[in-house]
Amino acid sequence: MLRMLDRFEEILIAALMAAAVTLIFVAVLHRFSIGYAADLVRFARANNMPELQAWARWVFANINAIKLTWAQEACIYLFVWMAKFGAAYGVRIGIHVGVDMLVNMLDDNRRRVVTIIAMSGGVIFTAILVWIGSTFVYHVGVGGQISADLEMPMWIVYLAVPLGSALMCFRFIQALHLYITKGIIIHHELGHVDGVEDESAVQHGGHR
Repeated sequence: MLRMLDRFEEILIAALMAAAVTLIFVAVLHRFSIGYAADLVRFARANNMPELQAWARWVFANINAIKLTWAQEACIYLFVWMAKFGAAYGVRIGIHVGVDMLVNMLDDNRRRVVTIIAMSGGVIFTAILVWIGSTFVYHVGVGGQISADLEMPMWIVYLAVPLGSALMCFRFIQALHLYITKGIIIHHELGHVDGVEDESAVQHGGHR
């Protein structure tokens, strides 16, 4: 089940990113196409080329008829969902930024206590976000708010907060359990390429 959850998390993040990037590309291409078609109409009119002008007007009219005003809003929402689930993924593979200079100066027993407190803080904080986010989503759903361009229920957008926070809370619990039972903290090495090496964790202060 954990492997399925890990795989689903990776596929979801990749799908959200791919959808957002594709929408951005299509919207930019659409915008430039309208501009080039309008320039071609002006060029044909200035050079007395009626056939080219008629064709350019036809192209301009057809491209302009495609409405992509919703694309920017959709990209924002996709990135919101990607960011929330990406944060949970970051906890799982250990890529979140942390300053441990002072922690490393402590002896082993104190370092262990401080690390457990820090991880427990992450669990508590994300659990609070789940509660607050769920309450907010409920009130937004009851209020019937919809987005401006997509006219989509806004509770769907804000649902990313409790769901992403719940997954992040679960990842913090996983990390805490791993540290308590095996003394291991997940770290992501810059030189590590996913899929090339099987090891994904190093012992705190140690080496692979």
